[in-house]
Amino acid sequence: MPAPVLSGPQYLREGLKLVLSPGLRMFVLLPLAINLVLFVGLIYFAGHQFSLWVDALMPTLPGWLSFLSYILWPLFVVLVVLMVFFTFTMLANIIAAPFNGFLAEKVEVVIRGTDDFPAFSWGELVAMVPRTLAREMRKLDYFLPRAIGLFILSFIPVVNLIAAPLWLLFGVWMMAIQYIDYPADNHKLGWNEMLAWLRQKRWQSMSFGGIVYLVLLVPVVNLLMMPAAVAGATLFWVREQGAEAMARQSVAKS
Repeated sequence: MPAPVLSGPQYLREGLKLVLSPGLRMFVLLPLAINLVLFVGLIYFAGHQFSLWVDALMPTLPGWLSFLSYILWPLFVVLVVLMVFFTFTMLANIIAAPFNGFLAEKVEVVIRGTDDFPAFSWGELVAMVPRTLAREMRKLDYFLPRAIGLFILSFIPVVNLIAAPLWLLFGVWMMAIQYIDYPADNHKLGWNEMLAWLRQKRWQSMSFGGIVYLVLLVPVVNLLMMPAAVAGATLFWVREQGAEAMARQSVAKS
């Protein structure tokens, strides 16, 4: 019997177990160290600029509405946190992309029990760099126009009240795209085909993207959860693809 399809939190939990297993730890340590340096640098910079960014985004209110500033300020703090989070996640994933692609391969080997991928070598890892970086640039091309639109929306009075919820929804969707793309790319699934596959599984994808988004907001914890998200996304890919195959078999037999 095939393993059952899981929920988003279950995929991430199983992914964490996988990356902590002895056979996969070596593929996690180097990108983890790189992301730690990046994270410390970004937090240091954001800590010095945070209040300035919040003040710049906050709308100017007339005196008789000044009481609303106490309500709006937390909303715009959340907005800045989301922006900082997006920046860190984007940079970290670009840097770690070749490692994440290779990790997704090795996780799939563990899940399936068969190895159809090349054996690990530094040459093989280096060979993955152009392809994985090109895919990251494709994600950036998808992300930037939408992020810029939301950023502009953040400066429009009244309308900017919906900016934070829209950032949240967009962020959840981007987390699903970001991590499920690694196993999809390893199987040479085109960008548009990958997006179409995710849209067919919109609720499962949003469930996975939502829990990844949530845990990546937690400082320090997010460093370990990034490779766990790669492993969880690979599990998502294998299980959901397996479920599709079973469904096709059932239709064929009926």
